[in-house]
Amino acid sequence: MDFDTVAAQYITAFNATDATERKAFIGEVFAADVSYVDPMAAVAGHDGVDAFIAGAHQQFPGWVFSLLGPVDGHGAQARFTWGLGPAGEEPPVVGFDVVVLDEEGRIAQVLGFLDKVPSA
Repeated sequence: MDFDTVAAQYITAFNATDATERKAFIGEVFAADVSYVDPMAAVAGHDGVDAFIAGAHQQFPGWVFSLLGPVDGHGAQARFTWGLGPAGEEPPVVGFDVVVLDEEGRIAQVLGFLDKVPSA
């Protein structure tokens, strides 16, 4: 299992701003019954993940997600740090996600944490 590829596909799905393209990426990367929980949301299924990503793009228009540092994994789970911010700049939002893969290598569960958020 190539966890670097899984994390890269995850970031690609989160960066997709076109709804049709994003739904296609979600279908490839995430299991149909995916569970996603972080401090901002708890969603399930492809539609839930799609709505969550669309909401992030509405809240932070023009910002992009990026991988920060190495991806670490064993068994069926991996962890990685990501950033969200204007392209080419220090990301004002930084998070840490743990993903659990199903037997087909799709993401079945996401446990997300926010390490850095902008102050109000």
